[in-house]
Amino acid sequence: MRVVCKIGTSSITDAKGEIRVDAVEAFCASIADVRAAGHVVVTVTSGAIAAGLPALGLDGDARPRDAQTLQAVSAVGQSRLMRVYDRAFEGLGLVSGQVLLAPLDFGVRQQYLHARGTIRRLLELGVVPVVNENDAIADDEIRFGDNDRLAALVAHLVDADVLVLLTDAPGLLTADPRLDPSASLIEEIVEVDHTLEAVAGGAGTVRGSGGMASKIAAAKMAAWSGVRVVIAGADRPGVLQDAVNGEAGVGTVVLPRERRLPARKLWIAFAVPARGTVLVDDGARHALCERGRSLLPAGVVAAKGRFFADDAVELAGPDEKVFAKGIVRAGSDVLGRIAGRRTDELPDGVPHEVVHRDDMVVLPA
Repeated sequence: MRVVCKIGTSSITDAKGEIRVDAVEAFCASIADVRAAGHVVVTVTSGAIAAGLPALGLDGDARPRDAQTLQAVSAVGQSRLMRVYDRAFEGLGLVSGQVLLAPLDFGVRQQYLHARGTIRRLLELGVVPVVNENDAIADDEIRFGDNDRLAALVAHLVDADVLVLLTDAPGLLTADPRLDPSASLIEEIVEVDHTLEAVAGGAGTVRGSGGMASKIAAAKMAAWSGVRVVIAGADRPGVLQDAVNGEAGVGTVVLPRERRLPARKLWIAFAVPARGTVLVDDGARHALCERGRSLLPAGVVAAKGRFFADDAVELAGPDEKVFAKGIVRAGSDVLGRIAGRRTDELPDGVPHEVVHRDDMVVLPA
């Protein structure tokens, strides 16, 4: 079985942001046990920014917010984080290899193939890949923002069977236990819907960037990749082995969908923020959803928001309900001028397709 396992910042650092060597060692030991059982494991880790804060004399409870400072802190913390992983795996007789990825590594086909080839070769060599987002150079406008989504994309990249998201909670609960003592664990999710997303709530700890909401979003991505997802507590004894073996009660299990999205469409659907909305008529909506066609200017009614060519946009029908998402080939200003025009009426230099079908994902109802 091919396993991707992600552990969050709050599970491997203390309140000051210092790396907890014992926590990393315990995590690495669980990976070694799963490998010894015959499984292949790719690790996704957070913690670079948190690890860099104390090294620079910054307060972990007052995390910087500007992008350049965060990138600089990550550059300092990443090497310290990997030093701990290298030593922990070396003590177990294993070799680890650092892999830093950015969103464009999944959106650009050639980059995707390079990333996949590198990780596959590392696995063939018996190396444990330790993946993190390349925060030091990531563009703030096109970044994952948390490693849960990165882990979901990595699971797709390596054709994983299961994605395990380890956190400081036992899984998704029916309510916030701080507000509702009767909150209980949701053990199985067939489909992630708006109700579940609302239950997941907002961001997690100050040191981390995700929270349960990002884990549910990642689980949704992975489920669309045909990957089983387990959200579980990092401090639960034997958690990784139990998650891989499908033990009941280990955490929240999100079942995979039968339909599997290709990597680029997965990236468009879940990893790229929408910059605006394109309203289309009923005929265009039918052509896009039922016939797999591209969106032409003739089917466009209006553009909402300000966006540019190559931005992601949501597509909505006359009722303004969003039914798809895609990469637009014309900005909002241009689209406002050509909306409703037939192809033979378009000015020279204007793209004949507003959103190509290869750059569009029809979303679940």
